[in-house]
Amino acid sequence: MEEVRDLLGDRPRLRDLLIEHLHLIQDKFGCIGAAHLAALAQEMRLPMAEVFEVATFYAHFDVLREGEPSPPPITIRVCDSLSCELAGAKALLERLPSQIDEGQVRVIRAPCMGRCDRAPVAEVGHRHVDHADESSIRAVVESGDFSPRIPDYRPLAAYRDDGGYDLLRRCLGEEIDFDAIAGILDESGLRGLGGAGFPTGRKWRIVRSFAGPRLMAVNADEGEPGTFKDRHYLESDPHRFLEGVLVAAWAVEAQAVYLYLRDEYPFIRELLLREIAALEDAGLIPHTRIHLRRGAGAYICGEESSMIESIEGKRGLPRHRPPYVAEKGIFSRPTLVQNVETLYWIRDIVEKGPQWFASQGRNGGKGLRSYSVSGRVASPGVKLAPAGITLRELVDEFCGGMLEGHRLRGYLPGGASGGILPASMADLPLEFGSLEKHGCFVGSHAVVVLSDRDDMKAVALNLMRFFEDESCGQCTPCRVGTAKAVRLMDKDVWDEALLAELGQVMSDASICGLGQAAANPLNAVLRYFKEEAGLSR
Repeated sequence: MEEVRDLLGDRPRLRDLLIEHLHLIQDKFGCIGAAHLAALAQEMRLPMAEVFEVATFYAHFDVLREGEPSPPPITIRVCDSLSCELAGAKALLERLPSQIDEGQVRVIRAPCMGRCDRAPVAEVGHRHVDHADESSIRAVVESGDFSPRIPDYRPLAAYRDDGGYDLLRRCLGEEIDFDAIAGILDESGLRGLGGAGFPTGRKWRIVRSFAGPRLMAVNADEGEPGTFKDRHYLESDPHRFLEGVLVAAWAVEAQAVYLYLRDEYPFIRELLLREIAALEDAGLIPHTRIHLRRGAGAYICGEESSMIESIEGKRGLPRHRPPYVAEKGIFSRPTLVQNVETLYWIRDIVEKGPQWFASQGRNGGKGLRSYSVSGRVASPGVKLAPAGITLRELVDEFCGGMLEGHRLRGYLPGGASGGILPASMADLPLEFGSLEKHGCFVGSHAVVVLSDRDDMKAVALNLMRFFEDESCGQCTPCRVGTAKAVRLMDKDVWDEALLAELGQVMSDASICGLGQAAANPLNAVLRYFKEEAGLSR
């Protein structure tokens, strides 16, 4: 109890801060023991069952049962999501334990860390190792420095020197009104770039239509394998994003903003804490408050209602809808939920005019898109390209072509859940609404490029294992369906009829988008890659 009270200090003992308080214990002791759980429950006046169920829901909390030994002091996580597996992560996971002192270090597999362009990736403590191998990981372990590395970024002073926060000043000074801003966004065609693609101006009007007090949530939990664009903008130009946050909060009159950041980005958390404090010191946040909330390793919290449950200090279980979060979101208040990249574009669109943004598209697309490209290309990374660009154009014009010796076989247009398309469909526009008739979608524009050296059955199995691990377990079709699919797909010969039926049940009956989309890669192999996968036509 004394240790828990010392860690919490004068922090409020509010129910919605439970996950933040669990992080304090995990960071201090490297695990969360039964005694600390009991003490935290008592200190926060919560039932032990509630504290236990939250702590055990999230992958980054090491909850010990009574009498269970503590884990080794150093944890190495090796990403085994698709882009990292293509780059050799599976072999690295097999070799690494024999290369280190197992008494002091443990090696575990981990889902996507949002660094797919630098695969394979490992994390030692809170320090990432890009293009990881045994020697680079061992060097970090031997250094004893496991703190996050904050990259070079544009701080507040430099951003303000370039006209930063002038738009916010105009909004707060009533030089521009809500209808003008919303109209500009409507004309620009800006849509939610976290995956759903809902028109931004319309969303702001919907939230404003509900009686206040209102709140805002920012989804910075990009856990979709293949997605890393939000990381790119947050670690390079955070104030362009933060100004968008503050303008949006002004627009919907949000009393508070909850910025939900995935725990795999500890370096971004450090720089955001620093820069939000600088904003407060500069008096640039008079109209709202920013609360930076830390995820704990749960892909499901990228779904907006699951994220809101987590912000409230609960397990990240998707809510049944209606009501939608615009009407009843955080603490049952009307809530605006936006993605990082969407907010990043607000200032540029208003200053440069809606036509500047809207005129950028190709093949019927409208605007600019940040494509996270990884896999078998010569130059992976975040590629700012016209909306509606095709995969072939994206690879040839922005990625330096395919890797030497590789020939395009297929690609994921929208991350793990967006399905897989064959090379023969590389000339389709990568834009909202253009791929659904082919059983795929662009989602958050995460593109993973596959070549003739890749086994499509293995690709689909990797993705289904991810969904099995990340299912929240609330609904049977997803919880049982993903596990059953993994067992069936791990066989040398697939039972196509049973897999197709199982995929249909998951799509039709799952509560949220995770289960509804989990069968997309499976269905794509059955539809487009039967011969390549050794299946009969």
